[in-house]
Amino acid sequence: MQSPIYTDQKLLSALASGDRKVTEMIYQQNYSIINGWLIKNGGSSADSADLFQEALVVLFGKAQDSDFTLTCSIGTYLFAISKHLWYKKLQRQSREPIQLDERLGGDEDEQGIVSEDDINAHHEREVHFEQLDAALEQIGEPCRSLLKAFYHHDKSMHVIAADFGYTNPENAKTQKYKCLGRLRKLFYNMQAK
Repeated sequence: MQSPIYTDQKLLSALASGDRKVTEMIYQQNYSIINGWLIKNGGSSADSADLFQEALVVLFGKAQDSDFTLTCSIGTYLFAISKHLWYKKLQRQSREPIQLDERLGGDEDEQGIVSEDDINAHHEREVHFEQLDAALEQIGEPCRSLLKAFYHHDKSMHVIAADFGYTNPENAKTQKYKCLGRLRKLFYNMQAK
């Protein structure tokens, strides 16, 4: 007997009602992808299990919100949440003092240099993100909302055109490029200071 075919919207509805089989199906379809990405990006299997669980909790909460509209696949949504949670965890860890594990062996000075380089690179990225956020705040409307809709919320140009009142997706795309140019200029001016 074949299992029923679910659309993402049906999966969300079933998830919201607490259907355990659907939860297991979503887990089986998406966990290995997120686990693979996390391990490639410095995480462990335990980290993946924790992050995926948190992402499922977020999705479950969103599924119960009648105003929530999924604009991408469930897999894409879970992946985006998991990435966001992982980057937040890395950011929190970078603010805590780092202690080298003496059980690693090898040249301790070399390990210290590698860790220091990693810390510096992460700190530099953090500064760039803060500058980018500041530039995004300065850019003004509708550019701020348009860029967030495209880059943060993964909305298509068709959806953006409808949401922002552009006559077609090409006009929305043109406006996005203009806004991106203004954002780059603000960002580079901040870096020059």
